[in-house]
Amino acid sequence: MVRSLLVIPLLAAAAGGVWLARGALLRWRDLRAAETYELTGDQRPMLMRAAGAMVCGVFVTLLTVLTALGTFGVFGSSESRSGAAELAVDPADGTAAAGGRQAAPPAADGAPATAPAPAPPAVPAVPAAEAAPGAAPAAAPVTSRFDSVGHPGGGELLQSAVLGPDGHPRNVRVWLPAQYAKEPNARFPVVVMQAATPRKTADAEVPDVFEGLSSAVQTGKARPFILVAPEAPNGTEHPCDLVAAAPQAVADDAALRTTIAASFRTLPPGPASWGTLGVEGGAPCAAAAGLARPDLYGAAAAVSGRFDTAALALTGAEAPANAAPKLLLAAAKGDAAGLDAARKLQAALRGGTGAAARADVRISENVQDYTPDRERLRLVRQAVQYLAETLAKAS
Repeated sequence: MVRSLLVIPLLAAAAGGVWLARGALLRWRDLRAAETYELTGDQRPMLMRAAGAMVCGVFVTLLTVLTALGTFGVFGSSESRSGAAELAVDPADGTAAAGGRQAAPPAADGAPATAPAPAPPAVPAVPAAEAAPGAAPAAAPVTSRFDSVGHPGGGELLQSAVLGPDGHPRNVRVWLPAQYAKEPNARFPVVVMQAATPRKTADAEVPDVFEGLSSAVQTGKARPFILVAPEAPNGTEHPCDLVAAAPQAVADDAALRTTIAASFRTLPPGPASWGTLGVEGGAPCAAAAGLARPDLYGAAAAVSGRFDTAALALTGAEAPANAAPKLLLAAAKGDAAGLDAARKLQAALRGGTGAAARADVRISENVQDYTPDRERLRLVRQAVQYLAETLAKAS
């Protein structure tokens, strides 16, 4: 901002200096010509133009230095420092920020804290006393700010930086349904959408997901909910393949839950109000999360996935005994490989032990349409309907 304001007077001073210097030079040539014919000329116009050109030169030099200092951040340092503070992540206290919307941390003695007035979507954090009985212990409150990056599906898409289970920041996108702004006192369930590509969020892999979400809500097939799409971890080309092979390693993403709960009007984190969704490459991650942590996710939907049946069945057997996993495996009618993978996983879980044998696993195989994209849209709509209905029953 400082640099752009200085450029205009810099150019004006440079142009004025050139004009005055040219006038002084022409006047000096006239005086030299007059001396040749022994005529006496007035030197004051030349001297005044020369002095004006020198003043313009000093002004141009000063403005050039100020512009350079502004470019390298000397001016506007308070803005830079505040911007850096918004994006910085402090591993010591588990806070992360990325400019846009500021959520206030909970107040002392369990009283909810209110968000600053200029940020409408930021809401009071849910008090610890309201936590769902089956939820894991909450992490320390995390303050985060979300930027609006678009309005797909009639809602609003925001993005921020949130600490991951490994302690490093990752991008997290949050989609708010249109009802979020229309119903300022309402709280909404949450669906976490799993990504399959390192350093990408699931909406980048399935760009039409928001159309499926909004159509399910608009047709009355699902109640409104907030979609959270965390960035997939780096370090392996196919994170969900690794998770499917070792789903017992699914981390308790406490920082994500506490940040979302503190930043938006969500229902208390826990199996009564939080579910998980994965489409195609992200389906194994959703199935693993739902089977490994039914105490965190009350329902999971895996769309058009391919699964490591043995690993997932073992994980389902080792899931917390006080919660029975609920899982939807959906594939298009013409997706023979996807339906075969779903049936094998269902049979393995039913024949397993522990929580796996109690898992409620459903298969959807009735979707058929003209193009794969339309089939995927309908499958997403169906998965959203399943998650909304299941979470509604649980709550």
